Amino acid sequence: MPTGKLKVWSYAKCGTCKKALAWLDGNGIAYEQVPIVEKPPSKTKLQKLLRASGLPLKRFFNTSGMSYRQGGFSEKLKTMTQAQAIEALAADGKLIKRPLIEGSDFVLVGFKEAEYEAALA
Repeated sequence: MPTGKLKVWSYAKCGTCKKALAWLDGNGIAYEQVPIVEKPPSKTKLQKLLRASGLPLKRFFNTSGMSYRQGGFSEKLKTMTQAQAIEALAADGKLIKRPLIEGSDFVLVGFKEAEYEAALA
């Protein structure tokens, strides 16, 4: 069980976020919820989360979202620098894959029950 409270960036209308929050609630895990659209993580926070996650930058993008599709990010990401990509994420919370969870020593992107169990159980 992790120590300290998790920070969870989520979107109220997102089905995946609802599943993740229900899983956290069902497992008695305390968290601070932050609305990702109104208060997306800053560029500095995103850089820190990216490093801590060990994931490729593309995993932080909500590739099925309207912002991603309308912004042409499937093509843009091929030529964007990491700084440009992080700037785009910080500017549009709907562009970020959610939920985005920051723990004391881990980061989770999206919701995969097995990943949650491994990090939080």
